[in-house]
Amino acid sequence: MTDHVVVLHRWRAPYALYESYLDHTRHHVSYVPTEVGAAGVPLAAAGVGLVSATDDIVEVRTAVANLAARYGDPTAIIALKEDDLLTAAQLTVEYGLPGRRPGDLEVFRDKLTMATAVHAIGLAQPPFASASGPADVLAFGDRHGWPVVVKPRRGSSSEGVHVFGSGDIDPTWRAGSDGAIVQSFVDGTLVHVDGIFDDRIMYPWRVSRYVGSPLDFRTGGWLGSVELDDPEAIAVVESYANTLLSALTDRPMPFHLELFLRPDSDGHLSCVFVEVAARVGGAEIPFVWREVHEFDLMGEAFRCALGDYSPEPDRRTLESTEYAGFLLVPSPAIRPCRITSIDRALGEAWAPPELYAEETSAVGEIIPDAAAYYEHVGGRFRFRGRSSSAIEEAIHAVAQQFAIAGTTVEIHEKEHV
Repeated sequence: MTDHVVVLHRWRAPYALYESYLDHTRHHVSYVPTEVGAAGVPLAAAGVGLVSATDDIVEVRTAVANLAARYGDPTAIIALKEDDLLTAAQLTVEYGLPGRRPGDLEVFRDKLTMATAVHAIGLAQPPFASASGPADVLAFGDRHGWPVVVKPRRGSSSEGVHVFGSGDIDPTWRAGSDGAIVQSFVDGTLVHVDGIFDDRIMYPWRVSRYVGSPLDFRTGGWLGSVELDDPEAIAVVESYANTLLSALTDRPMPFHLELFLRPDSDGHLSCVFVEVAARVGGAEIPFVWREVHEFDLMGEAFRCALGDYSPEPDRRTLESTEYAGFLLVPSPAIRPCRITSIDRALGEAWAPPELYAEETSAVGEIIPDAAAYYEHVGGRFRFRGRSSSAIEEAIHAVAQQFAIAGTTVEIHEKEHV
């Protein structure tokens, strides 16, 4: 074995099936995980370099150097989680490897760069501007209208996102070190589009509607998603998304795109841009694609990162005739949170037939305060069915019936997480 592939990893659950993507008995495959993610590292890993954060370039650089001393310089450095993409890209440059550079990813990681690029393409999106403090937000809102949305330029999973009205701007709010963007609030149906873009068109792909919102999930609400079966919405999204992606990249990549669907002046559906990422969608998206559609998005993302992606014509469309959906129930208390009681859903008499998978913690277990935010929650549920409406009804049923309780773990208990 002469090659050495390094994987940056922060998931405990099997979002990515690494051993099926690369034979660990024929290649040196080492991992740089967080403490929580270490539980998800394959047993066949050549080596492990533990770090406190996989997006800390200094810490990861040291871990990779230590692994390189044992197994040789890396021949590829792979990251599948959005927050780790720039770290992997920077180290790819430092080791002189082929692959995406930080500059290639800026349009997918920096929301101001992203919005500027979409404006240049000429696609619909809300007005936007850079913001560093309350004065910038106030000036923007007075010019473009209220409410407004403020986001970190490099944020993910709705962390640090605020919606401000003209009279409720937090006077203490300041942009973080990466800066922030302020945008006009859009009233519409929030959807996400997921799949593979091969540098010409999307294939395969699905569009889903959020039930609830990612921002509400941050403040204690549940979050659902259901794939759409509406032909008009699907056609409108396909045209918009292909135009967008073909203007932003010329290489194969996984993508997660968020849009608002809303009627235009003629009453027809139209798209308004929210954001786009060059990675597989989070939450339960990798699981429902594998289990319902029999397509491993993470595997395709891994191959894209390795540079050996070659599209297969027979995989341009998904063979599944079913639609998929998911539900996330938040942690019952601030994480780290110890579960004190839980009423499961799967297998219960009241559970809808569309529910096919459930991921929950047992009483006494601790939900860690880990960076993979949508993984470490109160409950994760997956659904499959013949229509969007049936899945949405099932999501609501589980959200209303499922019960979980817990208490925040004190600081001195964290060592056991």
